[in-house]
Amino acid sequence: MTALRTVWTRHGEAITTAVCAVFVVFGFLVARDGGPSALSTGLFLIGYVAGGYRQAIEGTTKLLVERELDVDLLMVVAAIGAAGIGYWFDGALLIFIFALSGTLEGYASARTQRDIESLMSLNPDEATVLRGPGEERVPVDALRVGDIVIVKPGERIPADGQIKDGASLVDQASITGEATPVHRQIGDEVFAGTINGQGGLRIEVSKPAGETVLARIIAAVREAQERRPPAQLFIEKFERVYANLVVLGAVLFVLIPIFALGWTFADAWYRAMVFLVVASPCALAASMMPALLSALSNGARNGVLFKGSTYVEALGKVRAVAFDKTGTLTTGHPSVIEVVGGEGADVLALLSRSAAVEAISEHPIGAAIVAEARRRSASKILASDFQATVGVGASATVDGSRWHVGKAEMFSTVPAGLQAARARLEEAGDTVVLVGDDTAHGVIALRDTLRANAADAVRALRRLGIEHVVVLTGDSEAPARVVASAVGADEVHAGLLPLDKVRIVEQLLARYGSVAVVGDGVNDAPALATATVGIAMGAGGTDVALDTADIVLMADDVGRIPYAIQLGRRTLRVIKQNVVVALSVMVLLVFADVLGRISLPAGVVGHEGSTLLVTISGLRLLLQLRS
Repeated sequence: MTALRTVWTRHGEAITTAVCAVFVVFGFLVARDGGPSALSTGLFLIGYVAGGYRQAIEGTTKLLVERELDVDLLMVVAAIGAAGIGYWFDGALLIFIFALSGTLEGYASARTQRDIESLMSLNPDEATVLRGPGEERVPVDALRVGDIVIVKPGERIPADGQIKDGASLVDQASITGEATPVHRQIGDEVFAGTINGQGGLRIEVSKPAGETVLARIIAAVREAQERRPPAQLFIEKFERVYANLVVLGAVLFVLIPIFALGWTFADAWYRAMVFLVVASPCALAASMMPALLSALSNGARNGVLFKGSTYVEALGKVRAVAFDKTGTLTTGHPSVIEVVGGEGADVLALLSRSAAVEAISEHPIGAAIVAEARRRSASKILASDFQATVGVGASATVDGSRWHVGKAEMFSTVPAGLQAARARLEEAGDTVVLVGDDTAHGVIALRDTLRANAADAVRALRRLGIEHVVVLTGDSEAPARVVASAVGADEVHAGLLPLDKVRIVEQLLARYGSVAVVGDGVNDAPALATATVGIAMGAGGTDVALDTADIVLMADDVGRIPYAIQLGRRTLRVIKQNVVVALSVMVLLVFADVLGRISLPAGVVGHEGSTLLVTISGLRLLLQLRS
């Protein structure tokens, strides 16, 4: 019974459409061969009910509850009207083709819904938690930050967290899109929904169930289904007004020929039913959403999550792209390559104090300094009163003194020797931070790694006709120029605070009209919100960036940005083609009806045929996968 209910839920509309088709065909054959008229009428009537009951219920409910007339009810009324004057087959054909177009239109929405269900199935229902001396199975929703979960070989990881014990190959394809499992060990971050390999792991939970990367991905797909782009909202509003005009036009089609031209009621009614069919905006209504939903599904299967169909449309119009540097064009995992101490300074002690300041920082530079201190076995010092200044650096109290790690403005004095060392390292393209109390006592040089496909992504954007590529970063000028040159950017802006990035994005908007910004950090969030389209790195991005962005790259793969822009452009082309086809066919059919040159079956085939055509045209975006 449950299996039948599941089949009906998933395929009920297709089943009723098929039943409608069978009875319409049998009714036509009986009527053609001169069989009993009652039999053919009964067969047509069953076809009417099977194919039209959904639309009749939905249209009547909308009329009674919301006081709105929609095309569903118009089609049912036209079919009943045709039957009322003896044109049973004509009305039944209308019901069947209308039901078929509705079934196909629902396919794209169902495909996106299946994407959500497949994502939700990635998350296990329960987790094994270390509680006291023993283990306990608890629901994943009951996990708290700081819990230690035990993941056995072959199990799915139940929460985002950091490995505290063990090492294993982890299949992260569901989150990051990596084709092969990656080695994960103590200190590495892992994600909910990924699959553990052959090693046992103990993982400290870093985020509650509702805030994991996987949970945010599911929320983004759901949000995408619910949003409507402005053009679609306009069409839906137009459709409601236009439906009333069509009814008025049908009434006039009955009255004017009878009283002014001397037509019989049957002839006038028939012509009015043809008008009701051919003038209805079904094809126009179906010209956008199947295409947009297909694009959403296509993107989700290729690691690009649109938070709404409006952003598919917006991305197709982008003329300039601005990239954050660290964590976007680069891997965001810099490593310390040199520590230079001032006169009389102990390099290892400087590293210890710097690591103390950065111990709880989430910034990649801080993590690199802590990792280097650990690698050199520097003394571990505890700090207090940590404070981070976005785009500048971090401060904390260490051994009773206030210590800073960051840019020169954090220090009242920077000795000449350290200024020279900083200049030398920055000229080589390294990121350099100063370390000290009120006076800088040393510099730390770090170097990030360019993402393997960053330059290819920019070249692909050029081929798509993107006019301007910009690099925006809070980092210093020299490393920013090295990265910009390596990827082939047109322009670079370094040493930026978050509001500086906003200012530059506003300038780009003034010049190009439509701009995409790609970033991953807290300091990118204002620029992401300001851009026409904000794109966040999904796996490595901060919560703020993910929440602010309009599009999320699940695999942190900038190479998917050209694909996403191309998908947006293809979607816009398909929508424009669909609108032209829908309007052209509708105008031609109405004109033919006014001249009395079209029958109801021909009107049904022409009108519903155009609806089917634009629906199938939209669904073809499901097949245009990333090469």
